[in-house]
Amino acid sequence: MNCSCTKWTLLSLAGVTLQLIGLSLFVFGFFPVKPTLSGFSGPESYNAPACDDLVRNRNPSEISRPPDQLRLLYQELSGIPPLFDRLILMVVDGLPAEFVLGKDGKPPRKVFAEAMPYTQSLLASGKAIGYHAKAAPPTVTMPRLKAMVSGAIGGFLDVAFNFNTQAFLDDNLLGQLFGIGWKMVMLGDETWLKLFPGLFTRHDGVSSFFVKDTVEVDKNVSRHLGNEFSRDDWNLLILHYLGLDHVGHVGGRNSVLMAPKLAEMDEIVKMIHTSTIRTQENDQEHTLLMVVSDHGMTENGNHGGSSFEETDSLALFIGLRNHVADYASATQNTAHQVDIAPTLALLLGVPIPKNSVGVMISGTFDLLKDDHQLRALELNSWQLLRLLQAQLSGLSCGSIPCNGVGDSQRSGTSDCNGSIEKMLCCLYMNAAVLHSSWKSKKVSDRPNSWEDYSNAIAAYDKFLKTASEWLSSRATDKPVGMLAFGVAAMLLSCLILSSLVLYMCREVYLVEKERLSHPNKDMRRWLLDETFVIGVILIIVMSMTSSSMVEEEHYIWHFMTSTLFLLLLRKTAQLLPAGSILSEEQSRKCKFQICSISVLVICGRIMRGWHQGGVNWTNLPDISKWLEQAGSDHVKTIQLVSGCLVICFGLYSLSLFESKKIIIVVVGFSFCIPGLLLLLHILKFQDYKHASSSYGATLLAQIIYAVLAITTIGSFVTLPWLMPIRISNMDSNHDINSSSSVPSDIQYKSPWLELRDSLHVIGWAYILCWCVLQLLLQQPINSMPILLLLVEIMASMLYFFYEGQHCTEWVEVSALYFLGMAGHFALGNSNTLATIDVAGAFIGISNHSTLLSGILMFIITYASPILVLISMVVYMSVKSYHFIPQKIDSGHLLKRMLGFPCLVPLGLNSILLTAYTIVLLLMRNHLFVWSVFSPKYLYVCGFTVCIYIGVSVVAATGIYTYSVLAWRKMRQSSNH
Repeated sequence: MNCSCTKWTLLSLAGVTLQLIGLSLFVFGFFPVKPTLSGFSGPESYNAPACDDLVRNRNPSEISRPPDQLRLLYQELSGIPPLFDRLILMVVDGLPAEFVLGKDGKPPRKVFAEAMPYTQSLLASGKAIGYHAKAAPPTVTMPRLKAMVSGAIGGFLDVAFNFNTQAFLDDNLLGQLFGIGWKMVMLGDETWLKLFPGLFTRHDGVSSFFVKDTVEVDKNVSRHLGNEFSRDDWNLLILHYLGLDHVGHVGGRNSVLMAPKLAEMDEIVKMIHTSTIRTQENDQEHTLLMVVSDHGMTENGNHGGSSFEETDSLALFIGLRNHVADYASATQNTAHQVDIAPTLALLLGVPIPKNSVGVMISGTFDLLKDDHQLRALELNSWQLLRLLQAQLSGLSCGSIPCNGVGDSQRSGTSDCNGSIEKMLCCLYMNAAVLHSSWKSKKVSDRPNSWEDYSNAIAAYDKFLKTASEWLSSRATDKPVGMLAFGVAAMLLSCLILSSLVLYMCREVYLVEKERLSHPNKDMRRWLLDETFVIGVILIIVMSMTSSSMVEEEHYIWHFMTSTLFLLLLRKTAQLLPAGSILSEEQSRKCKFQICSISVLVICGRIMRGWHQGGVNWTNLPDISKWLEQAGSDHVKTIQLVSGCLVICFGLYSLSLFESKKIIIVVVGFSFCIPGLLLLLHILKFQDYKHASSSYGATLLAQIIYAVLAITTIGSFVTLPWLMPIRISNMDSNHDINSSSSVPSDIQYKSPWLELRDSLHVIGWAYILCWCVLQLLLQQPINSMPILLLLVEIMASMLYFFYEGQHCTEWVEVSALYFLGMAGHFALGNSNTLATIDVAGAFIGISNHSTLLSGILMFIITYASPILVLISMVVYMSVKSYHFIPQKIDSGHLLKRMLGFPCLVPLGLNSILLTAYTIVLLLMRNHLFVWSVFSPKYLYVCGFTVCIYIGVSVVAATGIYTYSVLAWRKMRQSSNH
């Protein structure tokens, strides 16, 4: 039963490598980029799909015409005169439609309605029509802009590409308008410049990621308006305002800055309407103002998920000149965000983008003649029919002739049942027959033409909505072989890592059995705490199959973590000598254990009540909401108190190191500097509702980063070289629970005490650095949970120290793992993308960097799991007080020291990752696969990265520290 350290390391690396390969294959197989039709819509889009081959075989020179000729060709082929020759697209980032249009038949809240009087007057007078345009998840800017201009629903992983936007090469509205000679100007979010490089005649882009800026980011757009409205050298003007989204990120929907920002947007609408639309009564030039939002926001101001608040985007048309009857008709309309692309394409006289799944918004075409409205519906139907034919091989509507008119022998409509192919063909043919019938009756001026017209409209509408819904919800084909190989690789990895954990437990058991003079025959029976940990893992795995349990996962972790520590307390009580008076040392030990567990349970309960996490119950009262209502002064006070206590607790933990106090003085002073700078940053720059993005705040944050990095890395690198080497007989003053001494041959060759002390100082340096960093980056309301996490780690280490060898090491590491998961949800995180804190990811960054912002966002999101993982360095120091190496074998020593802290997190994560991968595969056709299960899987992948980072830090620290100390001790002992 002896496995060398090299073989153990190679097996661990093999398991991790297999897991990475399997995870990569599964992710890219399950979340592929959605397939699209190649090419761009052209003249063939104005003919029925049966004519595509005829159009492609036409003279290429007829298709590749100059812009002016191509525009005239499109007008001739479409048969619909373009209604507008200018478009102003005003994007108000993050604006929920209910702020402008209300919700559930009720008008918007008074504070919002009063902030936008001009817009409300346009709606009340019928001069504007608003739509609740439902956005598809993920509700982040880049994929939502793609949906608006292309009508296509992107892949789920577009949420990752949102931070590194690439040029958009698929067919889209801007490319079509550019092809007919439109001149375009863009002011605002530079995402447009990255998506459409080279299309804009003029532009002034700003970064969308400095979310602390709520003022200048919009002034940079508005300052150009006067000049642009006085010019006539553009056809499309894009204005992308970011300030409202930033207000949401900083202070939430109810921020004091929200109403002033809405008033500012209202003034922009008024300026545009009065200067470019209301003055166009001569019918010589027609300009359409369209106010849209890319997504909404949650109560906390975040977005990314699929809740109503996040998907409720706005589509407001101003300048259609078809006055609606009443306010309700102007505001209580619904559409989909992908419907914007086909609607604008038909209004502006260009082909519908090739991959659009949208349906024209019928209320915007009321001014058109009857035949033009039916023609628009027909063009929209042909476009969707092409997509259906590309994705349904069995779709063969054989009776559709080249001119698109139904079979002349067919005189009526039929009920549409059967397979999806038959149903869609039937729905289209019904609409085509009714359209043909209306045409023939209108030409012959026969009665009932109006009835046929209404029936044709209804039939087209039914086909379009059915086809669009099917295309939008259809899961893309997944490569079965790739998914199977990925799952198999993860299963094999899980088997390897779990087997290594079991092997470590078996080896430790045999070593302990040899050390005991009278080993208990029942020594390795499963105890209650071990059984409970296994049960928790099984419960978590089973809960993954329920969408509701995934949304409310925090309940499980909080309950199971508290229960596990109570079971450890029960175990401690059972080990007390029955019927005997405790010695002073035993009484002291018992008191420390009971106090430690009590602190853990109390802190856990406070953290449980700090944030009402999850998805469905966020409206329930909690401590954070109560503090928010109390005011920002109370939050700042808690920040300052938490910062001071974190520094004090960290310095106290460092002071427990008894050898060479000068080291503690230097390390402690080094961490006092960033701690004091943090308090200065909180006092001077941080506020709960809005934080400053001034140069001073950025510079101070950068100084804190630099000092923390230098101090932490310096402690890791230099401490093993500065630690005093003991050559005389090792005393065992620190060994409270063991009377055995270190073998004499070990004391000269094995740097055991030096290693123990070095890991203690380095580990607390890691923890203190991480806590100070989190106090800088986290939302101010999360400062107390960071302090409580630190207290829980201190209490856990104290309990594990006094528990000695009575508690199985893999159970202790599992308890820390559970603690990290509970802390993750206690910081306000959930399994939806909307709870990711974007605001803190730009603290201390003067120039936008996707890499740096992404790293900071990762650090904020996974603060608790990484804190627990780096605390494993201290755990190794704590447990080293209780076991003595039996051989002068560095491999055995490192394996015993690093085995459980590294392998148990890897093993637990591999079980959960593999189980949820299988669950996601089984749920691929579930209704909530994209809104619940897929976001959760992204979080699981993020936790996997956390485990790799944490285990790497622990392993590197242990190996490096041991290697340096062993080399120093060997050199020093040889000199003696």
